[in-house]
Amino acid sequence: MTISMDDRRRGFESKWVFDAELRFQVEARRNRALGEWAAAKKGLTGAAAEDLIAQVIAADFEEAGDEDVFRKLRSELEPSVSDAVIREKMRECLNAALDQVSKDSR
Repeated sequence: MTISMDDRRRGFESKWVFDAELRFQVEARRNRALGEWAAAKKGLTGAAAEDLIAQVIAADFEEAGDEDVFRKLRSELEPSVSDAVIREKMRECLNAALDQVSKDSR
């Protein structure tokens, strides 16, 4: 049995769509966790915390990559929270989100 080029193309397109959706889910979970962390750092609760979480999530749509989220967090947090701490938290939240999504997809 041979696979036609159209079948291969459809397969690659399906894989790309699946990977893009997975990436979106992971980044959305990461951004929510980062927003929750930032809100806790600022001592926010309730509607104020939810508003900050929504702002962090929305920041990710400004440009490709993670720098837009980093800038949002940097602008919200006290100067005593270093850039290195923010970036490490971004890595931690990304890894946790990857674990959660992989467990959910099993």
